[in-house]
Amino acid sequence: MASYEYVSPEQLAGFDKYKYSAVDTNPLSLYVMHPFWNTVVKVFPTWLAPNLITFSGFLLVVFNFLLLAYFDPDFYASAPGHKHVPDWVWIVVGILNFMAYTLDGVDGKQARRTNSSTPLGELFDHGLDSWSCVYFVVTVYSIFGRGSSGVSVFVLYLLLWVVLFSFILSHWEKYNTGILFLPWGYDISQVTISFVYIVTAVVGVEAWYEPFLFNFLYRDLFTAMIFGCALCVTLPMSLLNFFRSYKNNTLKHNSVYEAVVPFFSPCLLFILSTAWILLSPSDILELHPRVFYLMVGTAFANSTCQLIVCQMSSTRCPTLNWLLLPLFVIVMVVNVGVTPYVESILLFTLTAAFTLAHIHYGVRVVKQLSNHFHIYPFSLRKPNSD
Repeated sequence: MASYEYVSPEQLAGFDKYKYSAVDTNPLSLYVMHPFWNTVVKVFPTWLAPNLITFSGFLLVVFNFLLLAYFDPDFYASAPGHKHVPDWVWIVVGILNFMAYTLDGVDGKQARRTNSSTPLGELFDHGLDSWSCVYFVVTVYSIFGRGSSGVSVFVLYLLLWVVLFSFILSHWEKYNTGILFLPWGYDISQVTISFVYIVTAVVGVEAWYEPFLFNFLYRDLFTAMIFGCALCVTLPMSLLNFFRSYKNNTLKHNSVYEAVVPFFSPCLLFILSTAWILLSPSDILELHPRVFYLMVGTAFANSTCQLIVCQMSSTRCPTLNWLLLPLFVIVMVVNVGVTPYVESILLFTLTAAFTLAHIHYGVRVVKQLSNHFHIYPFSLRKPNSD
């Protein structure tokens, strides 16, 4: 299992023919962030590998998640009457979030600057982005938290899924059209949230208790913006891009079934995880929301990574992800009835298993592609130069 090869020979051959194709129409990205990143990238030495920049940005996102997990383990720290997160933590989180966003924007420019662009770099970047979704969303949750002034853990669970499906939509588009249409919501959300973190340190979490407009609270604005952006911007633009490709007869998959296959695993994951929440005898989401979110986000990231491999290699996406099998078994066990202690053990064990399985998948895929393209993933040196 340690040397298992996830990328098939057919997919490796597909990577040899891969050409990057993306469209970015976001004014914030085009006229503000790209000029900023073009300046920042000049700071990095030319010997610095782009994948190392990508991985550093991901680690900053994970660090923010862990930092707030320490100061706000159960999402009550921002609620009235509870000990709040220290102001300096919000400043650190805001700065690191913007740094991570900047590194995510700079890595590709560093690759082109050093003439080291490879399909592995794109896969590595987007693969880590898919996992970053859960860390980013759950970290943001601590601004409002739960309680009388916050958002319930179930509403946050639904918001997490809105973000996850918004992310996979872009790669579903590319799977079918061959073009990655970069979503507008990403740049806007990263800049806005980085700013909100800093503002929270200045005004305190109590400021978010007050109505934003009439009786419309900031938590309601937060919820409405995520749902609104997904339903009014991300989804319509994705469907429009798909329809244009259909009209131009450039779709890569002719049947409806093949076109929607990438959604099977994420949808089944949503059904199973939601069923667990509803059937749980101990109200598992209320008991361990952070771990439950991580379990869902990690399983989602694994399915998304498999989709990215397939769309980059022009191969068929797997119908179902095997990681969903143990989740299905646990949902069946929970439905029969278990004690709260046993259910908690099942959740922590499954989350750990998903995390280890996903890390193993990532390490092996990177290793396979590194060997295939004869490169070091975190160095600009060539293996044959040693």
